[in-house]
Amino acid sequence: MTVTAPLTALALNCTLKPSPTESSTSLLVRQVLDALGEHGVESTEVRIADHVVSPGVEIDMGDGDEWPSIREKVLAADILVLAAPIWVGHASSLAQRVLERLDAELSETDELGRPILFDRVAVVAIVGNEDGAHKATADLFQALNDVGFTIPAQGGTYWNGEAMHTGDYKDLDETPEAVASTTATLARNAAHLARALRASAYPAE
Repeated sequence: MTVTAPLTALALNCTLKPSPTESSTSLLVRQVLDALGEHGVESTEVRIADHVVSPGVEIDMGDGDEWPSIREKVLAADILVLAAPIWVGHASSLAQRVLERLDAELSETDELGRPILFDRVAVVAIVGNEDGAHKATADLFQALNDVGFTIPAQGGTYWNGEAMHTGDYKDLDETPEAVASTTATLARNAAHLARALRASAYPAE
């Protein structure tokens, strides 16, 4: 009997706050990973602020760059969760740093000659107390798709607080139903798509 390995997910948490500081982005990441867990997906989280991720567009920038070890986790996962807060109207600078480092994968291919990130799924989670979630999600979707990830239907979840107020997602008494429902849909569709790609990979030609 063939035993199929469980799906795996890696969350790259691009909050600007290092551990163990609580953050709204971290809360939404946990909710997304919990929702994926309901579909048999095993997950891990990496908080980018806890690591030295050097600027650049190479696989290894040297001089203490910790991206190569994070990259190994990206390549090992079926699903990538890219999570970021909104600052000054855009996804955090750390999210942009991750995208720039992923750009190096455009020149990498697998044993079939395909871009190395093919057959992997990516989803996005955004939080902020200012407007911009749709724009940030669109930017991340486009970049992730450019380097080879596949985006599932409704593959983004977000929460935006009221404009020009200081309330944070982590300070809410309960998760808004719209956010919970969207996160559940994201997880369901991401797991489904990852299984479909595992069963039937993109062709080499």
